[in-house]
Amino acid sequence: MTQPTTSHLPPSSLPPTPAVAVADKQVREIPPSLRVMTRLSTDAAVARSNKSRGPVVIDQETDTVKRRPKNSIKGQQTKAAIVDAALGLATHIGLEGLSIGALAEVMRMSKSGVFAHFGSREELQISVIREYHSRFEDEVFFPALQHKRGLTRLQALFDNWMKRTAVEIDQGCLYISGAIEFEDRVGPVREALVGSVQTWLTALNRAVAYAKASGELDDTVDDQQVTFEIHGLILTLHYQARFLKANDAIMRAQTGFASMLQRYAAST
Repeated sequence: MTQPTTSHLPPSSLPPTPAVAVADKQVREIPPSLRVMTRLSTDAAVARSNKSRGPVVIDQETDTVKRRPKNSIKGQQTKAAIVDAALGLATHIGLEGLSIGALAEVMRMSKSGVFAHFGSREELQISVIREYHSRFEDEVFFPALQHKRGLTRLQALFDNWMKRTAVEIDQGCLYISGAIEFEDRVGPVREALVGSVQTWLTALNRAVAYAKASGELDDTVDDQQVTFEIHGLILTLHYQARFLKANDAIMRAQTGFASMLQRYAAST
């Protein structure tokens, strides 16, 4: 776990930075209905904590997913609920907008109570990134492992990614917003973001390599180039749909993926 780099003084004695002050104002301006939804979502977080998805271990040879031992103590449940609420806020105000005070208000907890679970705003941000990545794996990566190696699995990864992206067009993608916030910074939060994205792109590249090894993609194909183009489709989709409000963005991304597979298909 990353060691806190901020002061060990209690949160009430730490002067708010300009960014945190703005974030607190943004939280107060969030519509009541959204804030209620954020609080209600904590019930789901507690339920997930009871099942304890926890870190996973993947056997790359057999694609076996193994879960580590469960831990459902009350402290873990509370922390899971806080992280769930923080993730909901981060998709609207960004990772940089998160603060102990703003989250305590949403959770109806004391600042010291929230602070005790993380020790710093930085550790809170990193916990949110880990949770986002865990959900991304659950929705995009792990279901695709049910398909055999090759083009079928690659197609499943893209289809699952598209389903998640369709939702994030309204909610926001933490990887993309986080990249904008931390692109020119250094430190553990940026490292956590970069590590999560690289982990996913490595898995995607492995799926491309399997499709090539199966003979479904041409053996001269550059695996990294295909991965780059798939990632580019998703990034363009977000830009077109969220910023330009293009109604046909999803359809064009799907068409682009199909055209790419046809272009790189093995000769018959």
